[in-house]
Amino acid sequence: MNDTNPTDAADKGKTPNRGPLTGIKVLDLTAVVLGPVATQVLADYGAEVIKIESPEGDLMRANGVGRTPGMSSTFMNINRNKSSVCLDLKSEQGKAQLRKLIAQCDVLVHNIRVKAMERLGFGYAAAAKINPSIVYCAATGFGEGGAFSGQPAFDDIIQGACGLAHLVGHESGVPEYPPTLLADKIAGISTANAILGALVHKARTGEGQYVEVPMFETMVAFTMTEHLGGHGFHPHIGDAGYARLLAGGRKPSPTKDGHIALLPYTEQHWKAFFHRFGRGDYIDQINISDRTERNKNIQTIYAQLRDITAQYTTQEILDICREMDIPVAEMYSIQNIQTHPQVVSTALFQRMDHTTEGEVVATRPTALFSKTPTSIYKQAPRLGDDTQRILQSLDE
Repeated sequence: MNDTNPTDAADKGKTPNRGPLTGIKVLDLTAVVLGPVATQVLADYGAEVIKIESPEGDLMRANGVGRTPGMSSTFMNINRNKSSVCLDLKSEQGKAQLRKLIAQCDVLVHNIRVKAMERLGFGYAAAAKINPSIVYCAATGFGEGGAFSGQPAFDDIIQGACGLAHLVGHESGVPEYPPTLLADKIAGISTANAILGALVHKARTGEGQYVEVPMFETMVAFTMTEHLGGHGFHPHIGDAGYARLLAGGRKPSPTKDGHIALLPYTEQHWKAFFHRFGRGDYIDQINISDRTERNKNIQTIYAQLRDITAQYTTQEILDICREMDIPVAEMYSIQNIQTHPQVVSTALFQRMDHTTEGEVVATRPTALFSKTPTSIYKQAPRLGDDTQRILQSLDE
C-alpha cells in the first residue's frame, strides 16, 4: 500500500494533477450510489464537481462504517474530489441559488425522478432556459416513455428485474443477488460515459443537450450481451444463455489447499494443459481441436480439469500454468485484496490524511493519462463544507 498524503493539494501549496476535464464544471444533484459513482469519474478526470445536498445530506453518509456520523467509508469512497454545498431546494432562496449555479455550469446531472425534478422547477426545459449550452443528464430507473417510467428503482430492484439475480441463482433455481451493488455501479459508469459523449459534442458545436441513462435498460443490455444465445435471432433458434457460463463449467477449480481461477481458453491452452498433466488421451476423446465440439462438451471438460487440479497445491498449479502461459490466478478475498502483488506494485490503495476523519484508505483513479494525469486532490467533503465559499463566489 502506498503511503501518501494528498489531502487537499491546494492546502499544501501545490498544484494538483487535475486530469483531462480540467475547466469543466459539473453540478451534481445525485445521491446514494449510481449518481455519485458517475460524478466521481468526472471529478477524478479533473472536473470541478459541486455536490448539492439537502440539509439531511446524502443517504450514503450513514450507510457503512465510519468514525464520525455522516462520513461512512462508502460515502467517502464515491464522493472524493467533490465539493459539498447544502441547499434547501424547497425554499425560494435555495432555488434561487441553484439557478445561479446552473448558469455557471457545463453539466447538470441528477438521479431524482424526472417529474419530481420538473415540479421543483429544474427540469431540462427550465435549466436550458437558464443555460442553453448545458449538458443535462437524468439518470433514471426505468426509461422515460416506457411502461414502468417513473417507478422507484434501486440496485436490488433492477438486479431482479433485468434477469441478473436469476442468472446468479440459476444452478439452485432460487434467484440471488450478487454481494455487490453491480447495477448501481455499472449504470453509474454508463452515465459518466454518456456525459463525456455529450461534452465532446458540446466542444465541437457549442450545443448542450438532454441526456437520459436508464438504469433498467442499461442493465438488461449488460446482462444479455453474451446471454442472448438463440434469442439473438428471429425467430429464436434456441434458448437464451451462454452455455459455458450456465452449464456448470465456470467454477473456481479446487486444489489440495484451496481453489484457483483457471481458464484454458484456446485449443493450444487445452492441449498443453492435458498433455502436461498426463491426459493427452483425453484430447482426442473429446475432440478438443474442434471449437464447436469443445463448447458442446464444456461441462465434461471442466469436470476433468477440476479432477486434475484437486490433486495439486495451488502454488503447483500456478507455477505450471504460468510456465505454459495458460490464464490462471490465485483466489483473493475482500479481506486480503490489498496485499495482492499487483495491487501493491501499482499503489492502487493509498493511505491519506483526511482533515476530519484521520488516516483513511482509498483506491486511486484507475485510468492512466500520459498528458493529463489524475489524482485524489480533494478528500470527500463533510456535509456543506463548501457552501459558504461557493455561494459567495456566485455574487462576485
